[in-house]
Amino acid sequence: MTLRRLVQNCAILVVSCVIGFLLAEVGSRLVLNPADYLAKTISPDKILGIVVQARKGGFDEWGFRNEKVPSRSDIVAIGDSHTFGNTAAMDDSWPTVLGRLSGCSVYNLGMGGYGPNQYYYLLRTRALLLKPRLVFCGLYMGDDFENAFSITYGLDYWSFLRKGNWGEVKADIWDANAVPGKGPLKGLRNWLAQNSMFYQLTFHGPILGKLKGYLEVNELRQPDGFTSFLIVGHKNIREAFLPKYLLNRLNQKDPAIREGMRLTFGLLKDMNEMCLQNGSKFIVVLIPTKETVFADYLENSAEVYLGDVINDLLANERSARIELLEFLRESGIDYIDTLPDLRREAGKELYARTDKDMHPNRNGYRVIAETVYRSLKENEFAK
Repeated sequence: MTLRRLVQNCAILVVSCVIGFLLAEVGSRLVLNPADYLAKTISPDKILGIVVQARKGGFDEWGFRNEKVPSRSDIVAIGDSHTFGNTAAMDDSWPTVLGRLSGCSVYNLGMGGYGPNQYYYLLRTRALLLKPRLVFCGLYMGDDFENAFSITYGLDYWSFLRKGNWGEVKADIWDANAVPGKGPLKGLRNWLAQNSMFYQLTFHGPILGKLKGYLEVNELRQPDGFTSFLIVGHKNIREAFLPKYLLNRLNQKDPAIREGMRLTFGLLKDMNEMCLQNGSKFIVVLIPTKETVFADYLENSAEVYLGDVINDLLANERSARIELLEFLRESGIDYIDTLPDLRREAGKELYARTDKDMHPNRNGYRVIAETVYRSLKENEFAK
């Protein structure tokens, strides 16, 4: 083969690959929602910590995971990644499923990493503009108290909420200012993750994702000091846990967490009052940690790796939960507790089967939505 023919063949191969990639990219965007696959393009924000670039990657004009910003919405859901719907498609997030069950219009103001401060700000500046009848606040027990502390003492905008001097506190839990690692390949991967549906489907899509999750939970159960596993085959339970991470964010002996609880309670009270003044009903949706959902299998079990850490976590969450529920009742704030239903459905694969992500999957979000919907029908605030 002559050099000229070799060059021609290589050129044909490159052009064919490029055309095939472009066709696959266009086809995937026509069939699938980019917001379900593309990595978010985020930038720092002096009030919220980070914001997502609007009208990019399937996000709406406000930078949230909805098709568009409506002029009105019957229901607005505010929360963190559990309300956003991490590990699930937009159509499978619990606010969207709630909309299908109830027949109401629902706008999702959930965002990963957000906490009570962001919930308060978004209610005041976004949610009430939609004149909702109901406002749901998805309060995640795992890290919302710690988030309230970090944002209040890490961002100057929130200094009006501070009590005492806590020194330098890091608010940027997203590393929004982080510079991509050195080397063209990492930079290229970052760009592709934010801009290429085909790339995400190929390397991070459901097929490889399920395979990696199976290997992580079922084959790589080696002690690493951080990850615990629970396998109850006859009940279809194969779960991983990261209890040390959550214990640090729920430790009731940590003054920073106690301060975060004070801040959270105050912000929830202000949000409830804000809704009352604007003719909306404010309801807190309590979302437990994964460990508490599986507490019946984990607590005081000699066979569970990191069992002492898990026991401490469960005890701290139980204590914080009691205090939170007492505050909500005394303040006249309605709430919906998703824990009993999640526990009852524990054997129905409610969480992403991976040791890297502790969020619910579409099944878990469905249970949360069904719990909220049932409460809407059974209580007066459903009318």
